[in-house]
Amino acid sequence: MEIIRSQKKTSDDEAASNLSLYRRAPDLEVRLDDFELYAIDRLRGFYAVLRGISDGLSRGKRPDEMEKLVNELWKTSMRHPDATQLINKDLISHFVLRLVYCRTEELRKWFLSMETTLFRYRFRLENPESQRMLMTEFQLPYKALSNAEYESVKDKLVQVSRSIGQSSNCVINVCVGIYWRILVSAMLSTLNSRVVDPDAIVDAVVDTIFFKVPFEEVPELVANRRVFLLKGNAYVAMNQVASIVVSHFRSNLSKALVLTNRKWTSTIKEQEKDRLTPIVEALGSSYLGPDYSQPTEFTNISLKDIDQLANSSFPLCMRHLFNKLRDDHHLKHGGRMQLGLFLKGVGLKLEDALAFWRAEFSQKIGSERFDKEYAYAVRHNYGKEGKRTDYTPYSCQKIISVNPSVGDHHGCPYRHFSEENLRAALAKMGVAGHAMDDVMDKVKNRHYQVACTMTFEAVHAASCDAGINHPNQYFAQSRKLLESKVVISESRSKARPDLMFFNPHPASPNMKPNVSNLPCYTNLI
Repeated sequence: MEIIRSQKKTSDDEAASNLSLYRRAPDLEVRLDDFELYAIDRLRGFYAVLRGISDGLSRGKRPDEMEKLVNELWKTSMRHPDATQLINKDLISHFVLRLVYCRTEELRKWFLSMETTLFRYRFRLENPESQRMLMTEFQLPYKALSNAEYESVKDKLVQVSRSIGQSSNCVINVCVGIYWRILVSAMLSTLNSRVVDPDAIVDAVVDTIFFKVPFEEVPELVANRRVFLLKGNAYVAMNQVASIVVSHFRSNLSKALVLTNRKWTSTIKEQEKDRLTPIVEALGSSYLGPDYSQPTEFTNISLKDIDQLANSSFPLCMRHLFNKLRDDHHLKHGGRMQLGLFLKGVGLKLEDALAFWRAEFSQKIGSERFDKEYAYAVRHNYGKEGKRTDYTPYSCQKIISVNPSVGDHHGCPYRHFSEENLRAALAKMGVAGHAMDDVMDKVKNRHYQVACTMTFEAVHAASCDAGINHPNQYFAQSRKLLESKVVISESRSKARPDLMFFNPHPASPNMKPNVSNLPCYTNLI
């Protein structure tokens, strides 16, 4: 008989993990098409992983909702025809976006937050053995509690488990469960004429449960009072170990982003100026959703309807420009471009656009001057002048990024308005009470697109799970909702035409309704 320490063995399938720590870029040959497309899959699109995480966090989703969201987004966005290439797609897309988002402090901060959140939830979805392997790969210096240490703080650990909603026997039950699992392994080993050291069982039970970690390395657990603290150390349970791993992942990625930025600015940007640099810079600034260059099913407007549509279906940024144009009969270049391309995208034809702008501007400068100085720009936007480029409407990302000067009215009101002016503008749209406070809270936290989405939901009394990413998307979804309500209302009216004959409030007190031929409705009460 051979006396050995216990070593739990698992199959490769059980222990294998597709989750990478992204410590070094893959040594692979990547086609330029894949270089860009993999990053786009990870970043944007309808179910793009990082954008989905950003929206979920800003909407205040619960941890269990976020876990489900991340799992669904990852499966949807990171698909590949060849299953063996999924890991490569994950690695390539991460390192491409690391190049894209290393270039400024603001970009680094956003990317770090999103990738850390993605890693946290993907780590939680791994099986316990994969989690242990990842911890080993990090080479974490922490040791598990000895049996004596555990006994000395067991009561405190039970109190903590109670305070965070677990049963008082949670810790003990976990220990016992693991003990029996290891004990069964020992019995099976004995049948194979192998004796397991009993101390190994105790060590394995304890090693699996709690780690003593400097409290500053698990700030999330400390802030939420989910760990016991003693002499500067936090006692972290195995089911909370994600906080330790995520903390190290975030620290490593933060340092790597700074180093990547140095390499990018010093060598890569210039060396790859004709190949990779244009792609990287475009990924960081371009909008990759629908361009709304052509009218959709619910976007086709005429001049006679434009005022009514502005009040009912324009997003705040476009409503503000439209109202300023009506009041001042003039907009500066930035405002004309933003509103003009939006109107083009919602279906205003070139002839109507010329008539619309001429009618406003001529009140201040005259028709002749408009035709001489401004009509060319309108035709240019429609691709009828110059290089014949068919320009597309501005996305939320582009509108938010501009910096209007004094006298300008373009840009994003959620970012550029003062709190007082924004509240007044939202009130005119019908936003009030808790909805107003929720919108302003998102604005203070710089979640401008989420604030716009919440405005849409408050105005239309309907949810918008996809979020607002484009002013023309706002308009199209608004028209779709409002027109569906009209159809429902008309169908109800046709179903009960008799209800249209009786007016409970006659125009004259001497007039009395003729009810002799009306049906009796007492059976409806």
